[in-house]
Amino acid sequence: MNNPDIETATLSVRLAAVVDNYRTCARLADTRIAGVVKAGAYGLGMEPVARALANIGCDTFFVARLEEGARLRPIVPDTRIFVLDGAPLHCAEALIAHRLTPTLNSLDEIAVWSAVAHSRRTSLDAAVHIDTGMNRLGLPAYEATVLVSEARERLRDLNLVLVMSHLACSDDPSAKMNAQQLARFRAALAMLPPAPASLAASGGVMLGRDYAFDLARPGIALYGGNPQPGTPNAFKTVACLTGRVLQLRCVDKGEVVGYGATFQAERPTTLATVALGYADGLMRAIGNRGMGAINGMRAPVVGRVSMDLITLDVTEIPSATVGTEIEFIGDTISLEEAAAAARTANYEILTAIGARVPRVHVSAP
Repeated sequence: MNNPDIETATLSVRLAAVVDNYRTCARLADTRIAGVVKAGAYGLGMEPVARALANIGCDTFFVARLEEGARLRPIVPDTRIFVLDGAPLHCAEALIAHRLTPTLNSLDEIAVWSAVAHSRRTSLDAAVHIDTGMNRLGLPAYEATVLVSEARERLRDLNLVLVMSHLACSDDPSAKMNAQQLARFRAALAMLPPAPASLAASGGVMLGRDYAFDLARPGIALYGGNPQPGTPNAFKTVACLTGRVLQLRCVDKGEVVGYGATFQAERPTTLATVALGYADGLMRAIGNRGMGAINGMRAPVVGRVSMDLITLDVTEIPSATVGTEIEFIGDTISLEEAAAAARTANYEILTAIGARVPRVHVSAP
């Protein structure tokens, strides 16, 4: 039984849930909230997500790349947009042209941005990122010490609009590193010129008001992910990834499924082949581990995930027919459950969803 004419897959994005999650972050952190919309709003669509947030008063956004900021600027023309990648010299003109605020991650970047401001005989807005222990981006301790001692000279041509850092272990509220980074950040703020401060991303929002400062930067929480897996999720489901059954077949006990014959039926089994695969972002690791759901009823993935297809055991779901919609992320299969089956993080589950899966943005609750 098959039908080549049915719609095969959809990623539904609930914008009302994004808005509700933004408001939940504001309530939990009790501070201003920025929208992190890098990587196409975590794969869900930068333009509709940013518009929805701007419509309820979000006036600050974060992106990773200059190119993302340039795409975002006409969507939210009256907001501040921070670019996390910094300000290399070859990007200076574009940053200024698109009214983007760079997050300066080193003394060299501070020097470059200051020189650009000096050459223009103006003052340029900037954020400074202090590394408090993650050892990824930001001024390391020895550079931060130099900046503190020479702040007047090094920041003379800059308007410092934000000092920020990033928590390494905020997904674990019991991690000692959270308090260590908080203390280091407070020490740095005490020695730098006064400016708004930001430490908390999604996990930091859950750590309490001490971590919130003047601005929080939630990302995964806006999109329904649980920033602290293992604790109740305070955020509403945003993304619902579904595929449709292309073909049903019944196999006898002992028959195998998929490449490598990694699954063997232990009973007469009804199989549903669905038009989603690893080219669409389903992780290959969920073969023989993951789940799909039909009207809230779970069906196990059997056999390997292939490029365009995945197969489920729907023996216990007699309502399954060709064209039936099967959920892989949504109200029944949470992001965290999908991530656990794939042995990865909820962030990767969202951002991996492929471009050929159409996004449908739903405004109503």
